[in-house]
Amino acid sequence: MRRLVFIISLCVCFALSANGAGAENIARGVRVIVIDAGHGGPKFPGAHYRGIYEKDLNLKVALKLGALIERELPEVKVVYTRKTDKQFSESLTKDLQARADIANKAEGDLFFSIHTNAAPTAAARGVETLIMGESPLEQRINDEVLFANNKEEFIDMSDQRTAAIVRAYISNLRFTYGEYSEAMARLLEKNYKQAGRYVRKTKPQLLKVLYATNMPGVLTEIGFMSNPEELRYMCSEKGQNEIARSLFNAVKDYVNFVRGMQLVEECDDATTQAPVEPAPVVSEPALQPAKAAAAKKPSSGYTIQILASTKRLKSNDWQFKSYKNKVIELRSAGRYRYKYCVGRYATQAEAKRALSQVKKSFGDAYIVRYEGDAIAR
Repeated sequence: MRRLVFIISLCVCFALSANGAGAENIARGVRVIVIDAGHGGPKFPGAHYRGIYEKDLNLKVALKLGALIERELPEVKVVYTRKTDKQFSESLTKDLQARADIANKAEGDLFFSIHTNAAPTAAARGVETLIMGESPLEQRINDEVLFANNKEEFIDMSDQRTAAIVRAYISNLRFTYGEYSEAMARLLEKNYKQAGRYVRKTKPQLLKVLYATNMPGVLTEIGFMSNPEELRYMCSEKGQNEIARSLFNAVKDYVNFVRGMQLVEECDDATTQAPVEPAPVVSEPALQPAKAAAAKKPSSGYTIQILASTKRLKSNDWQFKSYKNKVIELRSAGRYRYKYCVGRYATQAEAKRALSQVKKSFGDAYIVRYEGDAIAR
């Protein structure tokens, strides 16, 4: 255990410094995507049903996804952790680390791990995306989260020193590329839904392979092998092509999302170089007590985020499109600390009703919770 804690400590020290470099790499755009076909080799086949192995399904979809990127996004380099049925070690921990090493050596801008799900019941269905993190539920029942069949794929948080180190790393993600992983997960959800798939909610998980990569990363489960209907779909050429297309569309959206962030920065730099005339001060009549109470902003609630920036933007900035002079500026941790949102809603249900209209102008808009002038975590 001491040796494991020491290794994790070294990894975190490296990650905390490398994450800063990783965040800087994001600013250059998406140039390298690392596709990881989960499992592989005779020792780590993954789930298996009716003579079909997870490792094979993962690989087929991974290769199809890579081919789409190479053909339709030629400016993006594709790196595979494996293109054949292989394992990197007799130890699963070392096998996962080897995959991360490939990604880190390639200086990837996105790590994309493809897996297939399984459950004790055949009724379980749908696609699901995981990102690096720890939910409050996992903190309370950590031993149950280390699932019996996949125990070695998760970080064991039962040791207090290990837990403290890993939680420091997770906290640091807020200041580097955590929001990029979240953005990719949202784009996967969107494109899965557009393809008619049943979409499960994105989950933070203590996955070793995501922990060891120094870049935004997601692990997506493309369906349940334990569900006969989904298994047939995933085994079919049609199903694999449709899944790969959904994944590719999410990747394409993500490339554009990162490019949009770059444009925000470029516009910020351009506007800061020119002096801005101060707006004339206009005296307004004092509000009556009743009107003042009505005008008071709610201290917490829900809003719809449409844009994030490293620097402040004017409310009439061209990027706000039809929402010029209607945006709300909120703050958060991280590089893109200025979040621009539309509307204030008392409940999430109210925000959801307004979201479809906002998405007509901002397809990647999503609901966030706020407290005061800050995004709530």
